[in-house]
Order: sequence, then C-alpha cells, then structure tokens
Amino acid sequence: MKLFFRKSGQGKPLIILHGLFGSSDNWFTLAKTFSQQYTVYLVDQRNHGQSPHDPTMNYQVLADDLHAFMQEHGLVGADIIGHSMGGKAVMNCAVQYGGVGKLIVVDIVPKPYPVHHDAILDGLKAIPLKSLSSRGEADRILGGYVPELDVRQFLLKNLARAEDGSFIWRVNLEAIDRNIEALGEGMVYSGKHDGPCLFIRGEKSNYYAPGDEEKIKRIFPNAEVVTMDTGHWVQAENPEGFALIALKYLAG
Repeated sequence: MKLFFRKSGQGKPLIILHGLFGSSDNWFTLAKTFSQQYTVYLVDQRNHGQSPHDPTMNYQVLADDLHAFMQEHGLVGADIIGHSMGGKAVMNCAVQYGGVGKLIVVDIVPKPYPVHHDAILDGLKAIPLKSLSSRGEADRILGGYVPELDVRQFLLKNLARAEDGSFIWRVNLEAIDRNIEALGEGMVYSGKHDGPCLFIRGEKSNYYAPGDEEKIKRIFPNAEVVTMDTGHWVQAENPEGFALIALKYLAG
C-alpha cells in the first residue's frame, strides 16, 4: 500500500505515526520543530488522512505498512515516533522486522485494551453525510455522544468536502468500526526488541496501569519510561515539553 506522507527538513530520518482517527496533519506544528534537525516523514496510516482505504485494519497490516514504507523510501535505521495506535504499530514493526533506530512510543503499552471508542463511533456514524449542511450541524450531532469540545474538534478534522460539495469522511469509518476490537489487541508479533526505546506516558491518561512498566520491559528490555503531566494526547497538550524530551532522547 502506498501511504501518503509529508516530508520536511534535513538530517537523519524521523518517521512519525499518528493515532486512531488522526492524521499527519495533527503533527504538522511539531514537525516544524523536529525538521530543524531531522528529515521528518509524517505518515498517514491506512484508512486515515490521504492514504488509501482498505477493509483490513489490524496491527499486523499496520506494522507491515510501516516496514514497507521504510523499505520503499530507504529509511532502514530511521528513528520513529508513534502515538497510541501508531505506537503499537511501531512496537510490532520493531519486534517483527527490526531495522529501526530509536523508538519513542507515546501513551500506549504492549497490552490489549478493552473497546472504549463506542461513543465516538456511534456519534460519527450518526452524522448524515448526504444531507449534512455544515460543520456546525455535525458538531451539534456529535455533541450528543462526545461532550468534550476538543475531542470533537479533533474528530471533525476528518470531515472533508467532496468535489460535488457534499461531505465525506477522510477516515474509513466502516473499516475502523468493523475492526475496532482488533485495534484494541496487544502485540500481534511475538519476540523482543533490544534497541533503545522511550515510552512517554501521560500522568492523567488511563492508558497506563500499575505493572505496565514490567510489561514493557519484558518485550523492550532497554526501554525507558518518562511521565508528563498530561492526558492521553501528550504531544497536543504540552507540545513544547514533549519536543524537549523527544529531541533530548533522540540526540543522546
């Protein structure tokens, strides 16, 4: 699969993968900071952003997509940052294929998670694209399912206009809805990755639990774990602090 990506900067390659319902656009501002020292590749994963849609959506194909992208663009040994779903794709790719530099995994652990996007999916599916008149109408409908304004704003970045003026989803909502349980799975590839890894967690996030650091160390024995005073959207809630931690680790 030919993934859409944005390239900027110069220097050692750095690949960045977004999370579920995200896209390369979410990292555009941080990419400006990283691109002062690195050649940054912001990648849209399958069924997101401007990358192709496909009915298959699980961590095996996400990891395989990343590996194929690195092979296609001569990026063996690149450093990689992955948030949430992107972080789990990175972990699986590193374990299965190797050939990566330093990894930064943002607020996700190599363990299974229960399905917890039901309200989001129900809200997005409730938006009638064919008759939708405005983004404001979409926000009002989604507000009945997702009360947090910042979350709704993030989700509605996936709403776009088609050539005929109607609304469409950039995200493949049908594939995500059908495969949401697979996106909560733990590691699909077995083994260890002995390379350098930094796990950045949000102190207010519910993606970490007591004992998770042991789970990380079993698969990534050389991992370091740092905590930031944020929720799950670490890089969005404190971009300056995140950039400082990430750049220091990558340069070390």
